[in-house]
Amino acid sequence: MRDILYSIVGPVREFILTRPWHSFWGFVAFVIILLGVFAPIIAPYDPLWVDFHNFKGAPDSDHWFGTDNIGRDLASRIIYGARSSLIVAACAVTIGTLIGVIWGIVSGYLGGKVDLIAERFVEILMALPGLIFAYMLVIVLGPSMWTVIFALSVTRIPTVARTVRSVVLVVKQSMYIEAARAIGASQFRIMWRHVLPQCVAVVIVLITINIGGIIIAEASLSYLGVGINPPTPSWGKMLAEAGEQLYPLWWFVAAPGVFITLTVLAFNLFGDGLRDALDPRLRGTER
Repeated sequence: MRDILYSIVGPVREFILTRPWHSFWGFVAFVIILLGVFAPIIAPYDPLWVDFHNFKGAPDSDHWFGTDNIGRDLASRIIYGARSSLIVAACAVTIGTLIGVIWGIVSGYLGGKVDLIAERFVEILMALPGLIFAYMLVIVLGPSMWTVIFALSVTRIPTVARTVRSVVLVVKQSMYIEAARAIGASQFRIMWRHVLPQCVAVVIVLITINIGGIIIAEASLSYLGVGINPPTPSWGKMLAEAGEQLYPLWWFVAAPGVFITLTVLAFNLFGDGLRDALDPRLRGTER
């Protein structure tokens, strides 16, 4: 047990000491995750509760970020919106990454006609703009949280598959892969036991970077009116509801805009630090 804890604490401590900037953004991402997980405890009000005496109220001691058009507390909706955005991001990234990893490993390792056909499908998906493709899928399937998750997970598959495939093409030429073939190991066993572990570092980085992209995409879909259905709080929907009221009601846009920016920056910069730490060619460098 002590060895397991040391194997986890040691690299984390080294990452914090050598990359304080990326560690700071990792801490910000962790705080945002806590906001989403413990939203019912942290939020000062129910996100659907209406203050009939305070429509379009400016930020004050009772409502930290003000109130919206119908008197709902924006701070509470921001906190619950973090939960909605993180659920969509976590599910979409998990599904897209899982399918992309399997696709990339099978395509890169088997090669031949399998690789040829698989790569043509990847190129077709990559040729379609991700946000527009997701928008079309949600329009066809109907707007809801699960259709948004499905649409956004599909847009993650080609990038993950192409990246993992590039790693597999290098790994499968290694001597230990040749040794596994020589002793009669099946292709499935080689892909599962020997090739997949070599892709873990790349997959971890892809997950952290893709979370930021998914949050932006979900906010964009909600802003366009095909995201998470109301009254569920969503950062993108809050921006859409703000409409043209930027002046003088600046807090309508400032609150969700700042949180979207912070969340995307946090996950992207933390993922950038992980990439540098896990990539042998960049290991030991500081930024």
